Amino acid sequence: MNNVLMGAVRFAQGTIVTLATLTTLAGCGGGGSSTTNTTGNSPQSTPASPGATASSTPSASAPAPASAPVATVQQSTIPNVHPVVVTSTPTQTRNMLTTSVTVCVPGTSNCVTIDNVQVDTGSQGLRVLASQLPASLELPAVPATPPAGTANTLNGECSVFGTGFTWGAVRTADVRMASQLAPGIAIQVIADPSVPTVPSDCAASGLPMMTPSALRVNGILGVGLFSADCGGGCITSALPRWYYACDPTGSCTSTRQPLAQQVANPISQFALDNNGIVLDLPAVGPNGAATLNGSMIFGIGTQANNTLGNATVLKANTTSGYVTTSLNGQPYSQSFFDSGSNGLFFPSTTLARCGFWWCPASTQSLTATVTGTNGASAAPAFSIANAQTLFATQNYAFNNLGGPSNAFDWGLPFFFGRRVYTAIESRLTSAGKGPFYAF
Repeated sequence: MNNVLMGAVRFAQGTIVTLATLTTLAGCGGGGSSTTNTTGNSPQSTPASPGATASSTPSASAPAPASAPVATVQQSTIPNVHPVVVTSTPTQTRNMLTTSVTVCVPGTSNCVTIDNVQVDTGSQGLRVLASQLPASLELPAVPATPPAGTANTLNGECSVFGTGFTWGAVRTADVRMASQLAPGIAIQVIADPSVPTVPSDCAASGLPMMTPSALRVNGILGVGLFSADCGGGCITSALPRWYYACDPTGSCTSTRQPLAQQVANPISQFALDNNGIVLDLPAVGPNGAATLNGSMIFGIGTQANNTLGNATVLKANTTSGYVTTSLNGQPYSQSFFDSGSNGLFFPSTTLARCGFWWCPASTQSLTATVTGTNGASAAPAFSIANAQTLFATQNYAFNNLGGPSNAFDWGLPFFFGRRVYTAIESRLTSAGKGPFYAF
């Protein structure tokens, strides 16, 4: 199966526009996301398928300085390197970047390590299938917020992605990766039997991704630009397709959600190395690779292995997380870097299509210019090959796989052969505060 993985974009005020509507794609399954929160977050409070090698060193103009921070970035000696991999999957989904995450009952050694969790720079928060949690791992439920909630109501959450939605309970867990700990954070347990009924507005958002075959992974690790998945909008308003108060009969009503109880980006809750991540992935050749091993490095400018060096810093919109990409003179203001999308998705009137993918007769070399809100820009070169030819290789990591979209989604192929930095909003780095991308 040559699955398409694309994300949803949540704009300010909680409006949800899925990339399924921004693109010509319809009825696609798969995980992956590009979810932005409804407003900025407080810095302390914490919601698929190989070709020409992409340029590993983009040309750049007016780079943002990677030094002279407003204050000193707190340094760390905690081991901060966590392995990630692209390899074959049971659903044969291409370009699926995954890792393992350890989930524990808060404050205990009662833990389980969940493999095959997608790494997604386009969303915030850990979401795991209930089927991956043993019965002995009883994670505390997060109670719903009054007035919609009472002492007897559970907290449910709908998370909308471009290729479907997840629904489940909000529970509290310690989350461990490398030697880092995010203690007592809210996570989403997908298909949790305690909230069996999917609200109608959530169910209308797309295809349900509630099983390993539908989600194509065992969970999604959102390590994007924000510390929580919804932000200020959910604090003040009961927004549709976000948080719910669910009574014992299974009836659920939209409710407000305090920031501290929103599904949290685990990196933002580490004691140190908590201002973002670096994805460091090797390059692949024109026919792709069967397996690719890389690293997710926690922190930016907090240790010797996560310094920015000469990377170009592209500040992102503080609400949407967008930057602007220009291709062939046409600017696309809805642009983002999303390891949870498994192709390079963008508009084109010249590339031939085959279903959901681009299939040019020969590999096409392109260059686009990405501009941040700080005025800094970079011009990465990339290639698009024939998707059918790529799939025939039986490889799983491709850097020149792409498809149509009205937005510009720099998916996982962009990350190969680069160190890509994702800085969390309001968190201090050696290049100032996030949110920003850098490469």
